[in-house]
Amino acid sequence: MTPAAPKLNVLVLAASLRAESMNRKLAELAAKIAEHSGAKVDLASMRDFDVPLYDGDLQEGAGIPQGALQFQRRLVASDAFIVASPEYNRSMPGTVKNLIDWTSRLRPQPFDGRHGLLVSASPSHAGGNHGLWALRVPFEHLGTRIFPDMFSLATAQTALADGELVDPALRERFETNVLAFLSLAEAAKHYPCMKRAWVEFLGEPPGEGGDRADPAPT
Repeated sequence: MTPAAPKLNVLVLAASLRAESMNRKLAELAAKIAEHSGAKVDLASMRDFDVPLYDGDLQEGAGIPQGALQFQRRLVASDAFIVASPEYNRSMPGTVKNLIDWTSRLRPQPFDGRHGLLVSASPSHAGGNHGLWALRVPFEHLGTRIFPDMFSLATAQTALADGELVDPALRERFETNVLAFLSLAEAAKHYPCMKRAWVEFLGEPPGEGGDRADPAPT
């Protein structure tokens, strides 16, 4: 009898500080879909990872703050992550970028090679899509395999009710998006050759530049 494959560990981050944030609700919905698919979910909030503004002098004097260390620990314990992020002025929230900047200073750098899915909810008609494109940049620079198909929920104040998407077509599309991402992350976990295929898809020579944020070893 073939032993059951280990569960996929997924970190789901609601990247908003507001208790009643639409992105928190979207993160909870993504977590529920992931759990129903058999994944083990770690649902997190930005409040779990409190950090000061990045300051190189502060890092040199006091070290990496506990919020970034906690984020690193939960990232490393996961096989993949999902971020539900708001959009501020057509970009990512400064709090999210600041957390990424602090966490990227840790070694080994925890974003490299990890699979990520970006989703957003916004009262705007664009659904926070501009913010997700901005958020892809630091993640992909740090080596994260961001899933190509992002999900942006427009007019979220009416599209979300009682923890569910009101429109059946949107509900199906969101679920399909999350499950497709989880399938890829699971394949990469159990079949190492998938990682090489993903790197080649991004146009990088296999085996080179494993951590693009660090200089080559001397």
